[in-house]
Amino acid sequence: MSKKNPLLDADISSSEKANAPAQPVLDLKEYSKSAPFSFDKSNYILLLMGLAVNVLGFILMIGGGTDDPNKFDKNALFSDVRITIGPMLIVIGYVVIGYAIMRRPKSAEEK
Repeated sequence: MSKKNPLLDADISSSEKANAPAQPVLDLKEYSKSAPFSFDKSNYILLLMGLAVNVLGFILMIGGGTDDPNKFDKNALFSDVRITIGPMLIVIGYVVIGYAIMRRPKSAEEK
């Protein structure tokens, strides 16, 4: 038979409960009034700018196809815009979006 740990099985008496410190009650409505919002106007502007750069990069990568299957235009398919500039804009857009999400807005005291 296993032995029981007396510390784990001990009951707390009513006098010990009365002497225990009271847990603070957190009212979420009151906290939401005083807590700052995570995003401000500049965060949203940066987020939309990053999204626009991202979409531009994807648009630059579109194209290069032909209707005639016997024709192959390597200059259109392997252009610098589609191979280099488009992916670079996509990466830059994701970096801007990441910065916009992680940027902490300035509080009223810092402005």
